[in-house]
Amino acid sequence: MTTPPIRVVVVDDQALMRTGFTMILDSDSGIEVVGEAADGRAAIDEVRRRRPDVVLMDIRMPEMDGVDATRVLSDDPDVDSRVLILTTFDLDDYVYRALRAGAAGFLLKDTPAEQLIDAVRVVAAGESLLSPSVTRRLVEEFTRTTHASAESVPGLADLTERETEVLEAMAAGMSNAEIAEALYVGETTVKTHVGRVLMKLGVRDRVQAVVAAYESGLVRPGET
Repeated sequence: MTTPPIRVVVVDDQALMRTGFTMILDSDSGIEVVGEAADGRAAIDEVRRRRPDVVLMDIRMPEMDGVDATRVLSDDPDVDSRVLILTTFDLDDYVYRALRAGAAGFLLKDTPAEQLIDAVRVVAAGESLLSPSVTRRLVEEFTRTTHASAESVPGLADLTERETEVLEAMAAGMSNAEIAEALYVGETTVKTHVGRVLMKLGVRDRVQAVVAAYESGLVRPGET
Protein backbone atom coordinates (compact mmCIF):
# COMPACT_ATOMS: atom_id res chain seq x y z
CA MET A 1 0.00 0.00 0.00
CA THR A 2 1.51 3.32 -1.09
CA THR A 3 1.81 6.01 1.56
CA PRO A 4 0.19 9.26 0.38
CA PRO A 5 2.52 12.25 0.13
CA ILE A 6 2.70 14.86 2.88
CA ARG A 7 0.51 17.76 1.79
CA VAL A 8 2.00 21.22 2.36
CA VAL A 9 0.79 24.81 2.00
CA VAL A 10 3.59 27.39 1.65
CA VAL A 11 2.94 30.87 3.09
CA ASP A 12 5.30 33.79 2.43
CA ASP A 13 4.74 37.36 1.27
CA GLN A 14 7.65 37.10 -1.18
CA ALA A 15 6.79 35.25 -4.38
CA LEU A 16 10.43 34.26 -4.91
CA MET A 17 10.60 32.62 -1.49
CA ARG A 18 7.35 30.72 -2.09
CA THR A 19 8.67 29.48 -5.42
CA GLY A 20 11.94 28.39 -3.88
CA PHE A 21 10.35 26.50 -1.00
CA THR A 22 7.86 24.90 -3.38
CA MET A 23 10.59 23.70 -5.73
CA ILE A 24 12.58 22.22 -2.85
CA LEU A 25 9.62 20.41 -1.32
CA ASP A 26 8.20 19.17 -4.63
CA SER A 27 11.61 17.65 -5.44
CA ASP A 28 10.87 15.04 -2.78
CA SER A 29 8.49 12.32 -3.96
CA GLY A 30 6.99 12.03 -0.49
CA ILE A 31 5.92 15.67 -0.30
CA GLU A 32 3.37 17.60 -2.35
CA VAL A 33 2.84 21.38 -2.19
CA VAL A 34 -0.92 21.78 -2.60
CA GLY A 35 -1.26 25.52 -2.14
CA GLU A 36 0.41 28.89 -1.56
CA ALA A 37 -0.54 32.15 0.16
CA ALA A 38 1.06 35.60 0.45
CA ASP A 39 -0.34 36.68 3.83
CA GLY A 40 -1.99 35.34 6.96
CA ARG A 41 -5.58 35.90 5.92
CA ALA A 42 -5.06 34.15 2.59
CA ALA A 43 -3.22 31.37 4.43
CA ILE A 44 -6.22 30.68 6.66
CA ASP A 45 -8.51 30.41 3.63
CA GLU A 46 -6.05 28.21 1.75
CA VAL A 47 -5.48 25.86 4.69
CA ARG A 48 -9.20 25.47 5.31
CA ARG A 49 -9.71 24.71 1.62
CA ARG A 50 -6.71 22.45 0.99
CA ARG A 51 -6.49 20.66 4.36
CA PRO A 52 -2.69 20.20 4.28
CA ASP A 53 -0.70 18.15 6.77
CA VAL A 54 1.85 20.93 7.26
CA VAL A 55 1.77 24.71 6.82
CA LEU A 56 5.13 26.35 6.14
CA MET A 57 4.35 29.78 7.62
CA ASP A 58 6.35 32.99 7.26
CA ILE A 59 6.20 34.98 10.49
CA ARG A 60 6.30 38.57 9.24
CA MET A 61 3.70 39.40 6.60
CA PRO A 62 1.29 42.22 5.73
CA GLU A 63 -2.46 42.07 6.40
CA MET A 64 -2.05 39.37 9.05
CA ASP A 65 1.24 38.02 10.37
CA GLY A 66 2.13 34.39 10.90
CA VAL A 67 1.46 34.54 14.65
CA ASP A 68 -2.17 35.60 14.30
CA ALA A 69 -2.74 33.19 11.41
CA THR A 70 -1.28 30.33 13.46
CA ARG A 71 -3.53 31.19 16.40
CA VAL A 72 -6.65 31.19 14.21
CA LEU A 73 -5.75 27.84 12.65
CA SER A 74 -4.85 26.28 16.01
CA ASP A 75 -8.16 27.36 17.50
CA ASP A 76 -10.15 25.95 14.57
CA PRO A 77 -11.42 22.48 15.57
CA ASP A 78 -11.81 21.54 11.90
CA VAL A 79 -8.14 22.16 11.09
CA ASP A 80 -5.60 19.42 11.83
CA SER A 81 -2.70 21.03 9.97
CA ARG A 82 0.54 21.55 11.89
CA VAL A 83 2.31 24.89 11.48
CA LEU A 84 6.06 25.16 10.94
CA ILE A 85 7.16 28.77 11.37
CA LEU A 86 9.79 30.30 9.08
CA THR A 87 11.92 33.16 10.40
CA THR A 88 14.86 35.15 9.06
CA PHE A 89 16.48 35.73 12.44
CA ASP A 90 17.49 33.10 14.98
CA LEU A 91 15.95 35.14 17.78
CA ASP A 92 12.77 36.73 16.56
CA ASP A 93 10.40 38.62 18.87
CA TYR A 94 7.51 36.87 17.13
CA VAL A 95 8.78 33.31 17.51
CA TYR A 96 7.85 32.75 21.15
CA ARG A 97 4.35 34.13 20.55
CA ALA A 98 4.04 31.83 17.55
CA LEU A 99 4.90 28.80 19.68
CA ARG A 100 2.36 29.87 22.28
CA ALA A 101 -0.17 30.32 19.48
CA GLY A 102 0.19 26.65 18.53
CA ALA A 103 3.09 26.36 16.09
CA ALA A 104 4.75 22.95 16.02
CA GLY A 105 8.20 24.48 15.70
CA PHE A 106 10.30 26.95 13.80
CA LEU A 107 13.02 26.96 11.18
CA LEU A 108 15.41 29.55 9.80
CA LYS A 109 14.78 30.58 6.20
CA ASP A 110 18.39 29.88 5.24
CA THR A 111 18.10 26.25 6.34
CA PRO A 112 19.62 23.87 3.74
CA ALA A 113 17.15 22.13 1.42
CA GLU A 114 17.70 18.71 2.98
CA GLN A 115 16.95 20.04 6.46
CA LEU A 116 13.80 21.78 5.23
CA ILE A 117 12.51 18.49 3.83
CA ASP A 118 13.43 16.67 7.04
CA ALA A 119 11.69 19.35 9.10
CA VAL A 120 8.45 18.95 7.17
CA ARG A 121 8.62 15.18 7.67
CA VAL A 122 9.26 15.54 11.42
CA VAL A 123 6.34 17.92 11.93
CA ALA A 124 4.02 15.84 9.74
CA ALA A 125 4.84 12.81 11.89
CA GLY A 126 3.53 14.62 14.96
CA GLU A 127 6.87 15.58 16.46
CA SER A 128 7.93 19.12 17.33
CA LEU A 129 10.84 20.94 15.78
CA LEU A 130 12.87 23.01 18.21
CA SER A 131 16.39 23.99 17.23
CA PRO A 132 18.34 23.73 20.53
CA SER A 133 20.51 26.81 19.91
CA VAL A 134 17.58 28.98 18.89
CA THR A 135 15.34 27.69 21.66
CA ARG A 136 18.01 28.34 24.29
CA ARG A 137 18.37 31.99 23.32
CA LEU A 138 14.63 32.42 23.00
CA VAL A 139 13.99 30.97 26.44
CA GLU A 140 16.79 33.04 28.00
CA GLU A 141 15.10 36.17 26.69
CA PHE A 142 11.70 34.97 27.90
CA THR A 143 12.87 34.13 31.41
CA ARG A 144 14.73 37.45 31.61
CA THR A 145 11.52 39.39 31.07
CA THR A 146 8.99 37.07 32.74
CA HIS A 147 8.53 36.05 36.36
CA ALA A 148 6.52 32.85 36.27
CA SER A 149 6.17 30.05 38.77
CA ALA A 150 5.00 26.48 38.98
CA GLU A 151 1.68 27.78 40.29
CA SER A 152 1.15 29.63 37.01
CA VAL A 153 1.13 26.35 35.05
CA PRO A 154 -1.98 24.30 35.90
CA GLY A 155 -1.41 20.56 36.02
CA LEU A 156 2.33 20.67 36.71
CA ALA A 157 1.83 19.50 40.30
CA ASP A 158 -0.17 16.53 39.02
CA LEU A 159 2.78 15.06 37.13
CA THR A 160 4.36 11.93 38.55
CA GLU A 161 8.11 11.81 39.13
CA ARG A 162 8.63 9.87 35.91
CA GLU A 163 6.38 12.20 33.92
CA THR A 164 8.40 15.14 35.24
CA GLU A 165 11.60 13.42 34.08
CA VAL A 166 10.07 12.95 30.64
CA LEU A 167 9.06 16.63 30.48
CA GLU A 168 12.58 17.70 31.44
CA ALA A 169 13.97 15.45 28.70
CA MET A 170 11.53 16.94 26.19
CA ALA A 171 12.73 20.41 27.19
CA ALA A 172 16.26 19.26 26.46
CA GLY A 173 15.15 18.54 22.89
CA MET A 174 15.33 14.76 23.21
CA SER A 175 13.28 12.53 20.91
CA ASN A 176 11.15 9.67 22.22
CA ALA A 177 13.87 7.19 21.28
CA GLU A 178 16.51 9.21 23.14
CA ILE A 179 14.28 9.55 26.21
CA ALA A 180 13.65 5.80 26.18
CA GLU A 181 17.38 5.10 26.11
CA ALA A 182 18.12 7.61 28.87
CA LEU A 183 15.40 6.30 31.18
CA TYR A 184 15.90 2.63 30.31
CA VAL A 185 12.31 2.11 29.22
CA GLY A 186 10.60 1.21 25.95
CA GLU A 187 9.71 3.86 23.40
CA THR A 188 6.03 2.90 23.69
CA THR A 189 6.21 3.65 27.40
CA VAL A 190 7.72 7.05 26.65
CA LYS A 191 4.90 7.83 24.22
CA THR A 192 2.41 6.99 26.95
CA HIS A 193 4.20 9.30 29.41
CA VAL A 194 4.35 12.10 26.83
CA GLY A 195 0.63 11.75 26.19
CA ARG A 196 -0.13 11.99 29.91
CA VAL A 197 2.10 15.04 30.28
CA LEU A 198 0.27 16.82 27.48
CA MET A 199 -3.09 15.88 28.92
CA LYS A 200 -2.27 16.99 32.47
CA LEU A 201 -0.76 20.29 31.32
CA GLY A 202 -3.67 20.90 28.98
CA VAL A 203 -1.42 21.54 25.98
CA ARG A 204 -1.71 20.32 22.41
CA ASP A 205 1.86 19.25 21.64
CA ARG A 206 5.44 18.94 22.82
CA VAL A 207 6.34 22.52 21.98
CA GLN A 208 3.70 23.91 24.31
CA ALA A 209 4.75 21.43 27.01
CA VAL A 210 8.34 22.66 26.75
CA VAL A 211 7.19 26.27 26.95
CA ALA A 212 5.25 25.37 30.11
CA ALA A 213 8.35 23.73 31.58
CA TYR A 214 10.33 26.94 31.17
CA GLU A 215 7.46 29.16 32.27
CA SER A 216 7.10 27.24 35.51
CA GLY A 217 10.80 27.31 36.29
CA LEU A 218 10.95 23.50 36.19
CA VAL A 219 13.67 23.91 33.57
CA ARG A 220 15.93 26.95 33.38
CA PRO A 221 18.23 28.22 30.62
CA GLY A 222 21.60 26.50 30.77
CA GLU A 223 20.24 23.34 32.36
CA THR A 224 19.33 21.59 29.08
